[in-house]
Amino acid sequence: MINLDLEAYDLEINKIKKKIKSKKAKKVLLQLPDGLKPYASKIIEKIKTKNIEIFVWAGSCFGACDLPQVKVDLIVQLGHNAFKK
Repeated sequence: MINLDLEAYDLEINKIKKKIKSKKAKKVLLQLPDGLKPYASKIIEKIKTKNIEIFVWAGSCFGACDLPQVKVDLIVQLGHNAFKK
């Protein structure tokens, strides 16, 4: 496996942390493209705070049209454009 330097990418970690806090999310689902899935634990390490559980979706991830139907407080998708309502 190639050692990925996560600092070289703008994963908007601070934005994710703020969203978790503002939503008061306790259960967060992280949906990653296949290329980032091997680095899920490093990403979780950067966004994890006390009293929250972070789950990683192992299924497909094709953007806003591919939302898993699970009971969580917040779904964070990395690697996609923002979803416009």
